[in-house]
Amino acid sequence: MTEYRRREKGLIINRQRVRRVMRLMGLIAVYPGPKTSKPHPDNRVYPYLLRGLIIDHLDQVWAADITYVRMVGGFMYLVVVIDLFSRYVLSWSVSNSLDSLFCLDALDEALEGSVPQIFNTDQASQFTCRDFTDKLEGVDVQISMNGKGRTLDNILVEQLWRTVKYEDIYLKWYRDGHELISGLRDYFDFYHCR
Repeated sequence: MTEYRRREKGLIINRQRVRRVMRLMGLIAVYPGPKTSKPHPDNRVYPYLLRGLIIDHLDQVWAADITYVRMVGGFMYLVVVIDLFSRYVLSWSVSNSLDSLFCLDALDEALEGSVPQIFNTDQASQFTCRDFTDKLEGVDVQISMNGKGRTLDNILVEQLWRTVKYEDIYLKWYRDGHELISGLRDYFDFYHCR
């Protein structure tokens, strides 16, 4: 078969070759990372309270979620607490592990300013652990959790992830945690004010 005929019909290559060639060219695909929402079987799961709810004022509903951030030298996890009415990021924190401490830090920081009526998360073990739920119940906050596998229940936080990643993280390709924290501080200031 001539070269012209091969081009006309297209080349058939396998996935491994595409990965190898992309790696040699320094190209990466942009797609979600590993699952960050693994539930713990012993933790209590709360019902989803936002179905049909009209969110029409500040501090009515807050939400939190965790995302995976790939960097040049490894990866980190980012958690945010967001007010669903204003879409203002009340607090955020990063960690190199999926323990619950960085989620508790973000929650503590958010609760310093105000208290919501409802707090919505997914069923990740960081949000279903006793420390997290006890802190919310201690300030009389109703706890709401997305249905299993229902990312649309927390769509506003998912939209925030897309915005942060496409407008900042994927463009800057941070080298380490210090650079990531500094860059996110600048980005969230831009997100809120401009």
